[in-house]
Amino acid sequence: MSNAKRLFLHFRRTPAFVGFTLFVFVLVLNIVVQGPTHFFSSRSLNTLFSKNMPLLLTTMAMAPLLISGTLDISIGIQLALVNVVSIMVFQEWGVSLYVGFSMGMLASLAVSALCWALVSVVRLPSMLASFALIYVVRGVNVLIMNKPQGKVPEAYYKTYDSLIGGVIPFSALILLFVLLIWLYLMRTKFGRNIYAVGGSPRNAFAAGINPVWVQFQASMIKGVITGLAGICLTLMTASGNPLQGEAYGLRALSACIIGGLGFGGWGSMACAVFGAGFLVTIQNTVYYFFNLLYRIIPGFTVTSYWQNLVSDIIIFFGLLMTIVTAKEQREALRQGFVKQFKGGESATQ
Repeated sequence: MSNAKRLFLHFRRTPAFVGFTLFVFVLVLNIVVQGPTHFFSSRSLNTLFSKNMPLLLTTMAMAPLLISGTLDISIGIQLALVNVVSIMVFQEWGVSLYVGFSMGMLASLAVSALCWALVSVVRLPSMLASFALIYVVRGVNVLIMNKPQGKVPEAYYKTYDSLIGGVIPFSALILLFVLLIWLYLMRTKFGRNIYAVGGSPRNAFAAGINPVWVQFQASMIKGVITGLAGICLTLMTASGNPLQGEAYGLRALSACIIGGLGFGGWGSMACAVFGAGFLVTIQNTVYYFFNLLYRIIPGFTVTSYWQNLVSDIIIFFGLLMTIVTAKEQREALRQGFVKQFKGGESATQ
């Protein structure tokens, strides 16, 4: 058996295979619909990365939580928290926007620590605890910024939306940075412990691993990546809005599942990337497909609601395909959802 075939068969057995297949399929479809020349143009790729970086990073932030056996669906509204803190610190304190971004990052870490405390220390079900946090964080956002306001200086958002050397999107470097940090972490003791804790907190505790501490580390990583996503959202919108971004939480969870992630020691960051890539690319494909129909069929018109409906139907079938074709993931998801509603397994029992 050739090495290439052996590698393919090995990859086929990994959690990321179905997500990778779905992503490649819609990517090829997107290239066909747009045309290779337009799709691979620097401007098109820059738009694709810069406008979707918040979702990509939010999905990647969800990954360490799922691997460690928990989740946080309030992650979407936390992007708005980073946004309003960054804008208001910059606007009201008269300091550099970098200081605002730093304070926004600290706010993200604080909420992540609170969610960790509720789930891993108090032992509330993570699904219910993070759902309640949506309303808490939303209220804090409105207290900080009671209406959409503020403006990001032009130099900042133009840098975010720029091309390095006229070819590489600046926003893509943020994605690359997060991936490199994650690859480094996977080579440390944390990389081994997070899968042990996610697979069985009780067995991990018996092996001398502290599940509460490992989940805290996962929450802090999630907080940093969420902070970066909130900064990207701020640079993308160039203003502040206390109620934006809430939908990112469930979309990130959907992307993780489509990519092949399950609850507790099942999947990898690659699953999150492929799942988010599928969501981003299918929306882009549907948009250009309807534009193509508009040019081909005289008098053809369709609202954005129909575009969203078609995108969501395709995403739904992608979600079903991932769950149905991956028996191990299906079982991991079933057990995981039960744990998220009933509370996690005690590490010491």
